[in-house]
Amino acid sequence: MLGVFILFVGAKIGEEVARRLGQPSVVGELLGGFLVGPGFLAFVVPGETAFVLAEIGVVILLFSVGLEVRLDDLLAVGRPAVLTAIAAMILPIAAGLAIGLATGEPLSSAAFIALALSATSIGITSRVLAEMGVLDRTFARVVLGAAVIDDILALILIGIVSGAATGDLSGSTILVVVAAFGLIGIGFAAARRARGLKREVFTWPLFAETPLVPAFILMFAVALVSAAIGLAAIIGAFVAGLIVAETEAQDELEHEMRPLGQIFTPFFFAVTGAQIDLRALLDPQVAALAIGLAIVGIITKAAGGLLGARSIGRWGATAVGVG
Repeated sequence: MLGVFILFVGAKIGEEVARRLGQPSVVGELLGGFLVGPGFLAFVVPGETAFVLAEIGVVILLFSVGLEVRLDDLLAVGRPAVLTAIAAMILPIAAGLAIGLATGEPLSSAAFIALALSATSIGITSRVLAEMGVLDRTFARVVLGAAVIDDILALILIGIVSGAATGDLSGSTILVVVAAFGLIGIGFAAARRARGLKREVFTWPLFAETPLVPAFILMFAVALVSAAIGLAAIIGAFVAGLIVAETEAQDELEHEMRPLGQIFTPFFFAVTGAQIDLRALLDPQVAALAIGLAIVGIITKAAGGLLGARSIGRWGATAVGVG
């Protein structure tokens, strides 16, 4: 319990400092977790309870983001989102493979470096976009749509690379991908069916006249199904948010979720920060490679966004690239 307390306080202090400096609160929460974690002051080593709270926090975050996005608006940017996801995956992978092979790594290791460069953190991205209050903007919807597609593409590539490395390529990867598309398709269909659903549906006597309880049940249920088929649980939470956003309970739930997010979401970023270990960077060669990979990753991801989202205009494509 003491460790949970230290993580929470560290995250909140970091959040306040970041805001005073004009930075996103997520930066402060990550830094706060790092400072109290084993990589710096070592006040706390995140335990099972902290990880559970972190998982709940990021699920609540993506559900809340889904609540603020309308399905039709998301589908309207389908083409640039798909193109952005593909471009922002191909460019980092090509660069990562080139760097890995150039440094003498075997093909399997170079492939994992490439996958690491292509990774997208939808948790951090969505939190920053929500704080900026731009989730209703076209570029933000492109970024979110691309992040969801990236998660599915990553499933495919991880399955291929892992199978090639172990010599065990099978049809399981295809089944997982089909299940992932199936979940998202069912979620989108459910969102359409839920359009205009009365608030009273969420306020049975069992739920103490608040839509929060059934919304939480739906959120965790879809998140669990998402995790079970190999997708990130947060993708399921986002889809659940899209469904509820189409109902008449959307405004009330958005208001009720806000304080819960302020309590639980900082745990995710604090725990993430606490897992950062910079001691490996004391080796000059490792530090140089890490910095080089980070720079290449940023440039190629930004270029992918610029290329993929050209159809929404120069400013929008630039914003997608930065996002």
